[in-house]
Amino acid sequence: MIIGVGIDLVEVERFKAVMRRRGERFLERIFTAGERKYCEGKMHRLAHYTARFAAKEAILKALGTGWSGGIHWTDIEVVHEGTGAVSAKIGGPAGQVAKKKKIRKVHISITHSERYASAVAVAEG
Repeated sequence: MIIGVGIDLVEVERFKAVMRRRGERFLERIFTAGERKYCEGKMHRLAHYTARFAAKEAILKALGTGWSGGIHWTDIEVVHEGTGAVSAKIGGPAGQVAKKKKIRKVHISITHSERYASAVAVAEG
């Protein structure tokens, strides 16, 4: 059963501007060590970061919470599978919300170009 759906679209240039202003601390606050390692190894690292940012937003929309209830950016980790697919690990307060709502899995799909990154999340119970 589908419990929630979320979608997000982010301009890569806008994300880049925020990253320039806030620096490395911004990346550490938003992304897990695994996400940073993955993105830093890519030629178009900003597009990869932006897509993961969009995925986190889409997942919280699917959970129906937004950033309320003590949820942190790093409660959600976008994991790159060997096949090219991505999955989401959800822990902390966000994981507690998912458990309370009986969400078994959150399916995600991300895409990006030079200008935009987008993500869709479907919470399954």
